[in-house]
Formats: sequence, structure tokens, C-alpha cells
Amino acid sequence: MKSCVTNDAQEQRAAEALVCLLGIMRQLRDPEKGCPWDIEQDFGTILPYTIEEAYEVADAIERSDWNQLEGELGDLLLQTVYHAQMGSEVGLFNFASIANRVSQKMIERHPHVFGTDGVERTASEQEINWEKGKARERRMNQETGILDGVAKALPALTRAAKLQRRAAGIGFDWPDPDGVVAKIREELDELNEAIEKSDLESITEEFGDFLFSCVNLARHLELDPEAVLRAASDKFVGRFEAMERAIRLEGLEPSKLELSQLDTFWERSKKSR
Repeated sequence: MKSCVTNDAQEQRAAEALVCLLGIMRQLRDPEKGCPWDIEQDFGTILPYTIEEAYEVADAIERSDWNQLEGELGDLLLQTVYHAQMGSEVGLFNFASIANRVSQKMIERHPHVFGTDGVERTASEQEINWEKGKARERRMNQETGILDGVAKALPALTRAAKLQRRAAGIGFDWPDPDGVVAKIREELDELNEAIEKSDLESITEEFGDFLFSCVNLARHLELDPEAVLRAASDKFVGRFEAMERAIRLEGLEPSKLELSQLDTFWERSKKSR
């Protein structure tokens, strides 16, 4: 692997800080002098915290809270250090092997930067090259199916979009958004039929198909369905809270109003936000 040794002062400080963090984690996991809670943890028990920290990073970015982001990135880094320490204890891997592996991957997937091919690539060309690199890795891991390796633990919307991108990679895709919109209408009709029949199993299946098609439309529009839905949820929260405040300013209690009254306040909150 190409040498990454540097004398840059900022990177030197980063290396020292990382060594300190690794030492802290090693001490926390020390069987005799460590923290009882930390000693008891394993990959499975730490996993929920890892996922939670990733979402908190996303939340800080979406709110443009850069001070909060610094803290959340630290918490996420701690998760990697935690898993690395546990892996080291049972001889699976360690932080150095993790860092070396991802460094090797980045170098191999960017030959136009680290290699000698002398080829300049646009962002879109590099994205295609990146996917080719990932495909090679899947073959090396004996993942022969197009959809192999898409983690089931991903958020449902993200997994759906990733599955669709994989399928689109071999041409299994609508040529334009119009085809997806037509498919959404078709799925909605099928959902309505299931609702009319009060068939819970069919309703569940058709609603899933409807959502899957909506994710496909987001992909064609180059939108992140997770980010779009989070933004819509945040908008709903803002309007609902504005509605609550308006109701209480008039000396009323939201839970005691009729739906028609709530709708009136809701329309006001929409105009104000």
C-alpha cells in the first residue's frame, strides 16, 4: 500500500489524540481495572448504540449544528474504537487493521488520484468506477448475486433505494420518472382494492409495494428518501407545534376540540410556516 506517512502538524496531533482514545478504551475494557459495564459489552449489545450515533450525526448535519456535529462525530468514532478493541481481544482485527483495510480500499478505488493511469474522471465517472470496484469486491467475497451484500439492517427506505440502484446497474429500471409515476398509480389502485376487501394481508403487501415504488421515484428524481421523509416529518412537527400554541393562546385544549376545529387551526399554522 502506498505510504501515508506525513509530517503535517495537524495530522500528528490527530494521531496523538487517536492513540489517547485507543488507550482509554483499552483501559475501560481491562478485565481487572476496567469499567464493569464496558467489560460486559459485546458486538451485539454495542450495535444499537452504533446505529443511534450514526443517526445523531445525520441529525446534527441536517440542522447545520456544527458544534453538535463535532461531539456526535466523536461519539461515532468511539463506536469504531469500541468494536476495534473487542475485535482485538478475540483476535479478529484491531484498529490498525481496520484503518489499513479502508485505506487500501480508498487507494484501489481512486487510481486516478493514487495510481499511475493518468486518467482524469468527472464525479459521475468516478461514481461508476466506484460501483465497479464494489462489484469486484463482491465477487471476491463470493457474492455472485446482483443484490448480494445489501445489508438487511439498513433503514427500510435506504435499503429499498440501494436494492433498486443495484438492479438499475444491469438495466432493470424504468427509463424515466414517468414510468415510475404510472407504477405508483397502479400500486395505489391495488392498495385501494385490498382496502375495499378488508384483506389485512393484501393491504400490508400492497402498501409495501406502494412505498417501494415511491422510493423508486425518489431515486429517479435524485432524492434521498430518508432525508426527504425526515424533512417532511420535521415540517409536520413545526406546523403541529404552531397549531398547539395557537390553540392554547385562545384558552383552548387541543385534545378537546372537534376535528373541524383542529383543521381550522391547522390551516392557519400552514400559512404561518
